[in-house]
Parts: sequence; structure tokens; C-alpha cells
Amino acid sequence: MKRNRFIKLFTALAVLSVWGVGQASDSLSTVSYGLARMTDVSQLPVLDCNMRVKYEGSIDKQGGNADWDWHLYQDARGEWVIFDVAGAGCIYNMVQHRYLSSEDPVFRFYFDGESEPRFTIRLSEFGEKYPFTEPQASCYIGPLDNGRGPIRVVRSFVPMPFRNGCRITSSVKLEGAQRDKGEGGWGHVVYHTYTSPEGIETFTGHEDYSRLVRQWKQTGSNPDTCAMRLMRLHERPIAPGDTLPLARLHESGVIQSLRLYVADMTPDRLQNLWIRLRWDSHDKADVWCPIGCFFGNSLGYNNTRYLLMGTTTDGWFYNYFPMPFWNDAEVALVNRGDKPVTLAFAEVGVGENRYERERCGYFRSSDYYPRQHTPGADSRIASIKGTGKMVAAHVTCYAERPHIITCEGDVRIHIDGIRTPQVESDGSESYICYGWGFPTPAEGNPSGGYDGLSDNPWSMTRLCLGDSYPFYSSLDFGIESGEHNNQYLEHSGAVFYYGRERSSLVETDSLDLASARSVKRHRYKARGEVSKTPLTACFEGDADDVEVSATVCRFTEESSFEVKISPANRGVRLRRLSDQQQSRQCARVWVDNREVGIWYLADSNPYKRWIEDEFEIPESFTRGKSTLRIRIVPESREAGVPITWNEAAYGVFCYTE
Repeated sequence: MKRNRFIKLFTALAVLSVWGVGQASDSLSTVSYGLARMTDVSQLPVLDCNMRVKYEGSIDKQGGNADWDWHLYQDARGEWVIFDVAGAGCIYNMVQHRYLSSEDPVFRFYFDGESEPRFTIRLSEFGEKYPFTEPQASCYIGPLDNGRGPIRVVRSFVPMPFRNGCRITSSVKLEGAQRDKGEGGWGHVVYHTYTSPEGIETFTGHEDYSRLVRQWKQTGSNPDTCAMRLMRLHERPIAPGDTLPLARLHESGVIQSLRLYVADMTPDRLQNLWIRLRWDSHDKADVWCPIGCFFGNSLGYNNTRYLLMGTTTDGWFYNYFPMPFWNDAEVALVNRGDKPVTLAFAEVGVGENRYERERCGYFRSSDYYPRQHTPGADSRIASIKGTGKMVAAHVTCYAERPHIITCEGDVRIHIDGIRTPQVESDGSESYICYGWGFPTPAEGNPSGGYDGLSDNPWSMTRLCLGDSYPFYSSLDFGIESGEHNNQYLEHSGAVFYYGRERSSLVETDSLDLASARSVKRHRYKARGEVSKTPLTACFEGDADDVEVSATVCRFTEESSFEVKISPANRGVRLRRLSDQQQSRQCARVWVDNREVGIWYLADSNPYKRWIEDEFEIPESFTRGKSTLRIRIVPESREAGVPITWNEAAYGVFCYTE
């Protein structure tokens, strides 16, 4: 009786939620930036164009677990620069960790080349100083943890767009990990870059965040309040091996809400009861994974309430990612275990489909990565081909025994085949923005958190809403087992994304400076003081013990070369292989005697010296052409800073749509 009353109450609340006041954006085809992107859930299925996700953070340069010493360089004012990019972009996530015994640093944000900071905040002010207030920014104090803590972890999901570059400085050098010396200082920034500043207004600190605050404070309720019809089932048994259809639709629509109530859930049932979603009669299911993964909790020990997915320990599950389809849809549960399961209640909310099909992706999961250990290498949770954007990741970890630290493995994400990880983390717990192990009860915020027991086993979920991960040919998501793949850990999980099968980024040419034939064919020339030297080194990431040999060219005036492209391109991406021993590589890029912009790489690594980084050439410079004449003109980023530009190879990629 108590459970039935609970179901009736939940149903009433559900009706109020889905029929609430407000409508989604009238335009479901426009890619948005900043605050609009964070708050408009209806825009998630719209695929991005010429946009990249990037990461800057305190990764151990030698490939170990010493993830501190977070700075790029010291500027002329004596401030320690921890973030420095050129061009248009938007910061979506910032995390910083400091021992309580350390000095309270002041962070200064410089935008669009300004000489004075536009915004200033102390570490201790996160969670209190507008707009870095709850719930979009907060502070978390980690426990003593046998002498490893306590530590202050601050995190922010305040979107900070900029039209022409951003620099963040710290008044304190963030280095070391000895609490008794007041050291510590590690963290990260996740951001997007854009090919054009059109439509972007630079962050002021006075924006109206009330909609975001309301949305995040109502976590657990559907943030998209479009009208929808509700399809419900009550008290249905699912025998071992059986399939229970929840919805079969032969029309166009959007699944906007999926809610379940299953009594007596255990970790085994969370793994053995799977959900299958199929759109438009696809041969392969678009989503096929355990319900624990789909709803963001694979263990069932604690509540996990994230903005668009979550569970409660008494059996309620919700997922609010919008899932458009154009012809038909199937939603079903499959019992893959050896014991019967009773579904007490299910609700599927279906709304009108107003999306432009050619601009959207289907909601999908990567092939589920079953629980396993990968000796000496990252666990490859997902390997996706095609075009899309990742919007969530869920990973579960099991160790050999309890009470050992299992969260130090870095998450590493490679996008479109680039050999340098585009997104990393200083530990798996930092990836979901906590950054202090898993010795505490479950922690969560609207964008991510972790669930489990002390240290292990654990499951973690990260929603990538504003900071989704666009990919145009592939995305590979991996995680280390321990500090440097030195532990026996078993991982499982999946990535959720909007996507379609065909790639929209195709390689059309490549230049290798170690090949005389390639140099001649591309009419490559370097001018000024020129030197060419061989280099054998490694990349950062999982392959940081694999040596690669190439020839590095350094010059003081300019280099030029010709490349082949497709005339039907929608823009071009240049991918450069270079030596990152020295920081602040900077050059102006010219295409057919027209200046495109500044190519700037502020970071460095004197140990894992190879890096691949990229530069976007807008369609206005490339459309209708079959060849491009590229000029790279190195320059000093500021007076007194030496020219450090170098190049060993280039890959040329065309966007096809």
C-alpha cells in the first residue's frame, strides 16, 4: 500500500512537471553558446559545426601521478598564468584544489586582450561571489582521510564566453603536494573554441543567471517543459530472458521523459536489466546498456540526482535527454539475468518533433564496455565513429580488495583521431569535478558526481551539457587503472552522445617534413634562420611510452606550403605535429594572401615532447577551392618572449557538411 501511494504521488508530480508553464526554444536548429547553451536542453540534439572542446589542466608532464605545479608561465606582473588561449571561445568548467593550510589565491580573468582583469575572485569566494554562487559554482571540503586532507575543492560551471582570447592568472604559484608546507594547487579548465566570434558577447560577470539557477535547483524534474503525452505501465513482471515493450511508436516525435520504478533493486539487477532504444527502424539498437548505466547509478548504494538522469535508492529512475525520431521508435526493457524482475511503474513522455533532421543526431550509447581489466593500458570505455557530440559518460570501477585508493586514473579522450588527448583529468574523481578521492559518501551536483562505497567499488557520471564534446569522425574515451596503469582495476561503462554514422571530417592531404618528396610536392619553404633537426620522443597519454621519430623545422620568418582540399568543403582543419618542449608557440596564419587569425599554444612539456594541435580555417577562405597556399608567420606573443614556433608535419582535413 505504501508503495502504491508513492506511485500515485509521483505520477501526480510527473503530470505537473511535464505540463508546466513554458515552452522550449522555437528554433531547434541554431547552435547556441554560453548561458543559452547551458539552459536550453532542447538544443542538445542539434549537432555542432566547426567547434572543438579543449582542456587545460595540471597533468603530470612525465606521465605519473604528480598532478600539480599548475601554471603555464609567469607574466610580466609576476602573476602565474594557468589558462591562456587566443580567438573566440567559452569556458564552461573550472576546478581548483588547495589545502586549507595554503595561501588563498586570487584568480584574475583577462578577456579579449585587455590589460586589466575584468573579473577577480579568491579561491575562498567560490560558491559565494556572484555569479560564482550555488548551484552553478560551489566549494567542497574533502575529509582528513588519514592525513591526506583536508582540502578545499572549488568548481564552477559558470559559462564565460569571449570573443578574442582569455587569460586566467593566479596570485599564488600552484605547486607541490605537501600540506605541511602550504603547497597544493591542481585542477583544470574545460572550454570550447569557435572559428568566428559572430554572435558571442564576452563575459562581464553581470549576466542574468536566474534561469540556470532555477533549472539546477529543480534537479530531478524535467527541465524541458514542452507539452507531451504520457504512456504508462503498471505492475509488469519480466521473466529471465524476456523483453517488455514500454512504447512502440509509428510516427515522428521526441522521447522527452523516461521514468521507471523497480522495487528491490540490487547491483546485480541494475546490471542485468537492460534498456533498448531503437529509432527509425535502425538495424542496431541506438541505446543498449544496463539501466544502472542509463540512469547514472550502477551500484544502487546511494541516490544520484543529476540534471538529466538519476536514481534513488528506493527504486525510482529518470532520464530527461531529448531523443528525437522521425518515423518510429521502440522503448523496451530486457531481463538478461537469471531471476525475475517486477516493473512496478513506467512512464514514457512523448512530445512533438520540430527538429531539422539533417542537422540533428540520434541519442545513442556507445557499445557497453563490460566489466574487465586491460593490463598496462587505458580501459577503452568507448570508441565511436561518425559525427556527433558526447553529452554524458558513466564509468564503474571495481578493485581487487576494499580500502585501497582506486580513483587516481586519468580520463583521456581523443577526438577525430588526434594523438594528443583533447580532454584529460588529474584523476577520475576530478573528471566529475570533485577532485578528492572517493573516501566520502556519495557526492553529486547537477552536472556530475560519484556513487559507491568508500574508495571502491564506485560509479561516476559526468554530464557534458554546455561543454559537450563535438566530434566529426571519431571519439575515443579511455581511463587509466591507477596512477599510471599500475593497478588491477576492472572498469565498465558507456558514453552517451547524439550522432549519426557518416563522418563529416575527411583527410585530404598531409605534409611530412622528414620526406623530401613530400616537401617538394607541397612546395614547402621555410625562411629566415632555419634549422631542421630529428626528434624521437613520445606523446602524452596512454601511448606515452611509444617513441615516434620525425624531423622538426624551426625558423624565424615564415613557412609556406600548398595543400589539396575538396572544393565542396565547409571549412578546413589543419593539424600540426610539433615539439612542445618550449611554451607559448604563436604564429599568424595566412591563406591565399588573406590573414585568417592567430594559432597559439601556451602549454609545454619537456618530457613527452610531441603534440598535435589544430587550427580551423573558416569556409569563407576555402569554399570552392581545390588547393590552398598556407603561410605560417611566427611571432612573439608579447615583448621579450622569444619565438618558439616549430613544425614537423601537417594533416589537412575538410569538413563535408
